Amino acid sequence: MKLLVYSLLRLAAFVVPFVIMWQFAVFREMPWLAAIFAALIGLALSIIFLRKPLSEATAQLAARRKPQRTVSDEDVEDGVVDQSVASRDDAQPQP
Repeated sequence: MKLLVYSLLRLAAFVVPFVIMWQFAVFREMPWLAAIFAALIGLALSIIFLRKPLSEATAQLAARRKPQRTVSDEDVEDGVVDQSVASRDDAQPQP
């Protein structure tokens, strides 16, 4: 949810300057120039004002990528030992 809020705020930081610049005659003839300036203004606005939503969005992404189950080295080693003991027991002849 926080990622969606951050994305919408970033989009607004681009669209609002773009629409304002589109009102000028110079930028109507060269819309690519308006897009470049709007992108630069949006970048500056997001760096200045959107630090908190950015950190919340990245924390949410990091929590989503974090593995749900952590396996320690001891657990892996115990599993290997158990498998080797089981295979050794299977290899022994039955009396």
